[in-house]
Amino acid sequence: MDVSRRGFLKISGAAFMAGGIGFQLKPAAAHAQPLKIKYTKETTTICPYCSVGCGIIVSTRDGKAVNTEGDPDHPISRGSLCSKGGSIFQMAVNPARLDKPLYRAPYGTQWEEKEWEWVLDKIARNIKTSRDKSFRFKNAKGEVVNRTDGIASVGSAAMDNEECFAYQKFLRGLGLVYIEHQARI
Repeated sequence: MDVSRRGFLKISGAAFMAGGIGFQLKPAAAHAQPLKIKYTKETTTICPYCSVGCGIIVSTRDGKAVNTEGDPDHPISRGSLCSKGGSIFQMAVNPARLDKPLYRAPYGTQWEEKEWEWVLDKIARNIKTSRDKSFRFKNAKGEVVNRTDGIASVGSAAMDNEECFAYQKFLRGLGLVYIEHQARI
């Protein structure tokens, strides 16, 4: 069928006027749904994913997150979020999210649930063991260095300045010298 552009528009107009393509010109009835953030408490926070520091508003009701969205008053992101930040609600409200620590023994093949107290004690013991094995009081020149070469740390961009300061003090107190931050990598 050879139809010109003008012919196509004539046929389309006739079909539209006849109502044959499914358009209705009468107004549609709107049914408003209540907002899911109605009667919620809004709290501002920072996105934990990268070092940009985008602002997020978390809406909570009865102690549970019901919505997250970009903070339009935040000076960095001005309400916009990347795909990771935009899906942060699923980090808090997700039935597949782990809520208990899992431990796999060295050379083991199975994960097992452990209590937080056991896990934190295990981490502390491992830090102490590694620090004791690698701690150096003096370097090769005989100078006092009081450091450990067996532990390194990469800080998180989700930490604010005060948390970074306290974490830095903790790491320096252990004698770490290999300290890096996600924002610099």
